[in-house]
Amino acid sequence: MNKELAVFLKELENFGVANDQQMKDKSKRMRNVTPETGRFLSFIATTTQARNILEIGTSNGYSTLWLAESVSENDGHVTTLEFLASKAELAKSNFEKAKMSKWIDLIVMNASEYIHKVESNTVDMIFLDSDRKEYVEWWGDLSRILKKNGLIVVDNVISHSNELQDFYILVSNDENYKTIKLPIESGLLLLTKK
Repeated sequence: MNKELAVFLKELENFGVANDQQMKDKSKRMRNVTPETGRFLSFIATTTQARNILEIGTSNGYSTLWLAESVSENDGHVTTLEFLASKAELAKSNFEKAKMSKWIDLIVMNASEYIHKVESNTVDMIFLDSDRKEYVEWWGDLSRILKKNGLIVVDNVISHSNELQDFYILVSNDENYKTIKLPIESGLLLLTKK
């Protein structure tokens, strides 16, 4: 990672923590992944040579930049979905400041609408960090768009295990996937398509 991006990510990290400590309205919190989770996302995307990544839940773009850093090395692309226009504007500004916009496509849209239109077997990696109660409904399309040997990473699988219980049961019983939970920060669930 270049030094300029590393410094900017640290600034975003500090902003997210300060913002979330003072903000009572949950919709205005950034709720960024931790730096350790960001590094893991970049590492796993690089290791799997993911070129077409879909992120659901942009917020201010912190995790997106970690993913974009990995695809910038292999001429790949990150498509990130954000439902709130205010957060999307903040993310867009951050992508420009980080000089990473050319590897990122930011879409302000309901995720279920977007993923329903994506071609089958076209996505290498999906990062889910959004409205957890929607994941079960999205599963059919998420599974359809993911390539064979593709990877899905789900955040908050330990910290919000109650909210993700139905989703975890669903994917754990899907014979087309191998799953593993990792105790990294809030907990990550990794699924790979056989």
